[in-house]
Amino acid sequence: MKARVYRWALLALCLWCGRTAAALADSSRVILFFGDSLTAGYGIAQEQAFPALIQDRLDSLGWSFQVVNAGLSGETSAGGLRRITWMLRRRVEVFVLELGVNDGLRGVPLAETERNLQAIIDKVKGRYPQAKLMVAGMRLPPNLGPEYTEGFRAIFPRLAERSQAALIPFLLEGVAGVPELNLPDGIHPTPAGHRLVAVTVWEVLAPLLRQK
Repeated sequence: MKARVYRWALLALCLWCGRTAAALADSSRVILFFGDSLTAGYGIAQEQAFPALIQDRLDSLGWSFQVVNAGLSGETSAGGLRRITWMLRRRVEVFVLELGVNDGLRGVPLAETERNLQAIIDKVKGRYPQAKLMVAGMRLPPNLGPEYTEGFRAIFPRLAERSQAALIPFLLEGVAGVPELNLPDGIHPTPAGHRLVAVTVWEVLAPLLRQK
């Protein structure tokens, strides 16, 4: 009889610990990285991608934030707009937008890209007005023509200013165009490249987190 009671008590304790751990996880403040293959970590293990490296940095500092990697390879601004509502089911404290480059590579009209990205930001602000916002600036290769590439580059500072968001001027600063920091496709960073991207992101992200 005593053994049976002990087993039930142990089971109850385990269940309570599980519920407590889940509650603690749910209470963590979420940083949502919403992007394409660069965020997803295309071609490498997800724990090597820059959002996971940001989580490692947060854990080392004892900061209670949970990074959610919502990167999707091949994602466009239109695709992101379609799925953003689903991603906002859980409260978001910091929203990092990294989208648009696939639009540029496909020659999507610049006004359409900017309109979609602004709509994504507006949905986040509408759902969580107190969320901090970050926009990751991107650039295109010059072979697409100077008018289009310069117009594309200008989208991101405009979005940040209009939305009162922090701006990463260029997500791939120091990585783009460096063969040893990119996979053979010349587009996606290697693990070493992602480590540099994480440094670039952290420089802009850390001041926002200190305000939380």
